Amino acid sequence: MAGNPQVGVLALQGDVREHAALLEGLGADVVLVRRPEELDAVAGLVIPGGESSVIDKLSRLFGMQEPIRAAITAGMPMYGTCAGLILLADTVLDGIDGQESFGGLDVAVRRNAFGRQTESFETELDVPVLGAPSVHATFIRAPVVERVGAGVEVLASLPDGTVVAVQQGSLLGTSFHPEVDGETRFHERFLGLAESFARTRRSTHV
Repeated sequence: MAGNPQVGVLALQGDVREHAALLEGLGADVVLVRRPEELDAVAGLVIPGGESSVIDKLSRLFGMQEPIRAAITAGMPMYGTCAGLILLADTVLDGIDGQESFGGLDVAVRRNAFGRQTESFETELDVPVLGAPSVHATFIRAPVVERVGAGVEVLASLPDGTVVAVQQGSLLGTSFHPEVDGETRFHERFLGLAESFARTRRSTHV
């Protein structure tokens, strides 16, 4: 799609390639973001699944933690899957010693909530904001959202009520991995937010 904004995938660790390929398939101009100047060039950032504690450490090592926090404060859209959701959460439950997050989402997220023995499972999720059909969701050592703040919209839950997808303003998070199943609608939603942010940013710089 012509005129799509540049969007980034945080490329420190995790399933970076899968997200980049899906976004490019949707017509997005994708930047692999490892440095603050690369973050400055994009209108939205995907934080991929991987190991949240490793991405946290590398973000500090590469000088990315504070720029990402500043971008969140400035309203830049971000979409976190699995570990990315943990990194966007204000509160991380069962984090390793010294683990930090970028924050921004008024939620408490528990790491590896389904237990290390259950490495992964798949299910169908009803996500009303995305319409039909249901979302085929793959959970891999997935976190869950245990507390949701007043400004957070719950987008999807498991049958037992466990919250697995949320949105707060321009921040979007899922416990599962749409990118591994070719599910594009969450990324399309993210791109819509990025397009809106890019327009707003252009209008303030004219």
